[in-house]
Amino acid sequence: MFTGIIQSFGTLRGIAETAEGVTLTVDVSGLDTGRISLGDSVSVNGACLTVTGLEQGHATFDVSSETLDKCLMGTWKVGGVVNLELALTLQTPLGGHLVSGHVDGKGIVTKISRHSEFTGMLFEVSKDIGKFIAEKGSVAVDGVSLTTNTVKDCENVSVFEVMLVPHTLEWTTLGKLEQGSRVHIEIDQVARYIHRMKQCESGYE
Repeated sequence: MFTGIIQSFGTLRGIAETAEGVTLTVDVSGLDTGRISLGDSVSVNGACLTVTGLEQGHATFDVSSETLDKCLMGTWKVGGVVNLELALTLQTPLGGHLVSGHVDGKGIVTKISRHSEFTGMLFEVSKDIGKFIAEKGSVAVDGVSLTTNTVKDCENVSVFEVMLVPHTLEWTTLGKLEQGSRVHIEIDQVARYIHRMKQCESGYE
């Protein structure tokens, strides 16, 4: 589990295709590498990945074809920058919200509006994801814990808006997003379980 509070940037140093997917090599030297061991989980742009190698501040992660289908790793390029967060411990302050690192799908930036102190961003997601997003609720975008300002359901998609403070723009990759950029979306855990309980109560699968 993670909190959605990004601890460091990471730079993609290598992307190698494998029979089952790809292997990523990421510069994780900005993290507390003394806390990282083989088999540990690290959130990489919101996706929980397992460390399969660690040497001189660089970690490798094996990404399966299933993860590639759900996530955006297949579009990443060497030199790209990603958000990094180590798995939380019982001593970790929960400054964001509980984030599993299991990406639910992809979103797209449809509008960026600059204000004097804040930046508004509008994201479009499928209605299958949008039904789990609530006004003033929590959502993880590329692993960053955010609070939604507004949510609107359209005919085929849902659209939600967040307001970003300068710190978030500076210390996460969200500051590099442009209109048309694609992102990882993870819905709030509470919404997921409420939906499942309602399914059971109504007797449908």
